[in-house]
This record gives sequence, structure tokens and C-alpha cells, in this order.
Amino acid sequence: MFEVSEEASEKIKQFLEGREGLQTIRILMTEGGFRGPYLVMALDEQKEDDKVFTERGVTFLIEKALFDRVKPISIDYADSALGPGYTLKSELMKDLKGVGVGCHEICESCRDLIK
Repeated sequence: MFEVSEEASEKIKQFLEGREGLQTIRILMTEGGFRGPYLVMALDEQKEDDKVFTERGVTFLIEKALFDRVKPISIDYADSALGPGYTLKSELMKDLKGVGVGCHEICESCRDLIK
């Protein structure tokens, strides 16, 4: 299962609007230090071993093996004490009750991962 809230999809579409180049969002895992691994988003190209989801007009990519490990995935957008941003929930989160993870604006913290 892969779900994207209406608000998250609208914010992503706003981010992509008028941009040249990549228009697909990769879901990937990063190690995350004290809180352990978590999911983030970055712009990327489709690869042979990707699972592709198009939800609410946005195309997402994730390696098939990673998806099988972390599914289900849900993406939302919300304001929190840390500011507005995306929240990615998955099977990785089941043991981290009360800890929110995700990207605060696509690629702000992930931009260097795809260079």
C-alpha cells in the first residue's frame, strides 16, 4: 500500500510546477543517527529495479526491495513544532512511537543525495 494525502500531493505539485528537468520523486532510506533509519524524498530518475506509483498526479519511485521492507507507506504534509513539512510513515516507524520523520520541503535536507 502506498498513500499520499491531498495536501502533500498539492505541495509537491507546487514544488514541481515550472521546474525543468526531473519530475519524479524518489523515496529512499537514510540512516538518521539516534533515531535510526527513516524515509526521505528526493528528485531522481527511474531505475530498472524501481516500483512506480502515481498518486494524485505525482509519480513516486522506490526500489522494489526497499518497498517490500518498509510497506505500507503514507505521505502527508503538516505543520509541527519543527515547521511545515512532509511526514513519511512506514513499517520503519512501528517501533518509534511519537517520533515524526520526513522531509521539510522536498530536497532541502536531501538535495546532496542525488548529486
